[in-house]
Amino acid sequence: MDALRIQGGTRLSGTLAVDGSKNAALPAMAAAIMADGPVTLHDVPTLSDIANMTKLLRELGCEVTGHGRTCTIQTTDTAATHARYEIVRTMRASICVLGPLLASRGEARVSMPGGCAIGDRPVDLHLRGLRALGAQIELDGGDIIARADRLKGATIFLGGPFGSSVLGTANVMSAAALAEGCTVIESAACEPEIAGLADLLNAMGAKIQGAGTPRIVIEGVEQLHGADYTVIPDRIVAGTLAMAIAMTNGDATLTNFPHDNLLAVLDRLDIAGVHVERENTEEVSGRCTVRVTSDRRLRPVLYTTQPYPGFPTDLQAQLMALLCLADGNSIVTERIYPDRFLHVSELTRMGATLFRSGSTVVVQGGAQLVGAPVMAGDLRGSAALVLAGLVAKGETVVQRVYHLDRGYVRLENQLNALGAGIERFELGVSDPIEVG
Repeated sequence: MDALRIQGGTRLSGTLAVDGSKNAALPAMAAAIMADGPVTLHDVPTLSDIANMTKLLRELGCEVTGHGRTCTIQTTDTAATHARYEIVRTMRASICVLGPLLASRGEARVSMPGGCAIGDRPVDLHLRGLRALGAQIELDGGDIIARADRLKGATIFLGGPFGSSVLGTANVMSAAALAEGCTVIESAACEPEIAGLADLLNAMGAKIQGAGTPRIVIEGVEQLHGADYTVIPDRIVAGTLAMAIAMTNGDATLTNFPHDNLLAVLDRLDIAGVHVERENTEEVSGRCTVRVTSDRRLRPVLYTTQPYPGFPTDLQAQLMALLCLADGNSIVTERIYPDRFLHVSELTRMGATLFRSGSTVVVQGGAQLVGAPVMAGDLRGSAALVLAGLVAKGETVVQRVYHLDRGYVRLENQLNALGAGIERFELGVSDPIEVG
């Protein structure tokens, strides 16, 4: 099992490009199932989830070829419709093949990811939307089975008790692109990844308007063709890197930075004393170059996670790590996943002073973080521990970094390119961890 050994105390500097978005690439890859010709995607991050989606698409009759961060997907066999549990269980995003399979092949059998239960869970919104388009849906052995000769447009409300669903919106929007007539999705997810998927589908011949807003209108077409598309930058990776630079009181440049997709984050960072300044005056295709610096003394802030365009839950842990360094008390409220605080106990091991009450954490800043062996519990929490290790006194060892690898392309290499001191090593089951 891999672990990271981090030597703290180095100021980050230099230039680094932000990777393409995993959460945009996965539904884009799934949408390629519907094309009559090849779909070529650029700036696809080389992550385990991407590899798993590649494996799934090949099982579903697609030829997937690639070089570097470009992949081309071409459907060669339309008979396969079963997304097996053995692959689906490795990533929740695999559910996004449900709509494309149903719309293009008339049938889909997709295992519920991670043993997800039908009910007040996001997967219910997927099924509600597809039923509204005319699909017949049943459950069999943990699989969702959906059938339809030709989907028909409808007006669909996709809001739920947990808000709108990004993957649910992606599934319904993709399916509606090949439905007969007009589909209106109300309470659609507004995330940039949905707007990016719509851009790809439109490049494939779809007629979609309003993606990125709560109301999406889709005029169904008879068929979709191949296209060439560049995946949008990963806003969570971009935010993580900006916070890493700021925490070390560094001075670095980030290219391919999705500035306008991070306005809620940049607002909180500005209050904290972090400066993210555009180097060029205009974004090109949603990306620009920024310089990241920070005040020597950071200030406390209050923030609450919300659906886009609010503060993203996927950056909650990283900003909490940054605020451990601020002068004063910050208050963090988690409204998307109220129990998403696995990193709190591990940051406490490093000397942070944190007080949790339900979905709120009070961060008493100003303490010197100290290196310690810590355990990653989830993807974004592991990133927060790496960031804390960058400024901790001495050595920090972060275990279970397979969580980190699901969302970051060798984050240690990226940070080392800016001057960090991080080593990846294989940690045996019985190996002792010595922290100097």
